[in-house]
Amino acid sequence: MLAGFAADLVVALHFAFILFVVAGGLLALRWPRLAWVHLPLVAWGAGIELIGWVCPLTPLENVLRRAAGQAGYAGGFIDHYLTPLIYPPGLTREHQLALGLFVTIVNVVIYGMIALRRCRLRQRSRGEVARS
Repeated sequence: MLAGFAADLVVALHFAFILFVVAGGLLALRWPRLAWVHLPLVAWGAGIELIGWVCPLTPLENVLRRAAGQAGYAGGFIDHYLTPLIYPPGLTREHQLALGLFVTIVNVVIYGMIALRRCRLRQRSRGEVARS
């Protein structure tokens, strides 16, 4: 029972990690210091997909499922809704590359917006200093 709960928790953590990697840059628009946490996680998440590595959360989940006597992902909200998003059927190497590139492009655009905003703020503050 505890191992099954822990496996579900790992899936939820995995899903939260994926969401943060893809969309965490939007949070960094509001809280720029979050970029110090987000960017290394983006590099890790994109790297997993681009290089074809296996995220360490996946084997951990499988070990916990086996310890709970489970063979697959049948039953429960997490298993029914989140698992297919994390482990879609028919996931190929090309899909992984596309996902890695998507994550990279989304975050380059978001961080480009952050950099532009910072440049504009600097220009405004320089303009105010020059006028005074």
